[in-house]
Amino acid sequence: MQRVITTFSRNMASLSQIRMAGERGSGAGKGGGGGGTIREAGGSFGKMEAAHEDQYFYNLQKEQLQKLKEDLHDEISFHEEQIKRHQEAINRHKQRITEMDEK
Repeated sequence: MQRVITTFSRNMASLSQIRMAGERGSGAGKGGGGGGTIREAGGSFGKMEAAHEDQYFYNLQKEQLQKLKEDLHDEISFHEEQIKRHQEAINRHKQRITEMDEK
């Protein structure tokens, strides 16, 4: 009898762990965390709130990546312009050397 109770206890512990590992927004203590009263209550509103939060951070990251790309394009343009100016300066100096050698 003791063996049956021990096995039953282990099985119940396993089931309760599985049940507690729910999806985000399914309520406090079920993988949803303590993200506010709506999320703590769980249910459809909790899941919807978790989805809205995920969408917000996805959009924020997307905007940040777009801004980073724009900044990098601006920086590339700046460096290309610097290269152009330096090349013009090199050509001017070479021209001056050529003119000095001709005299």
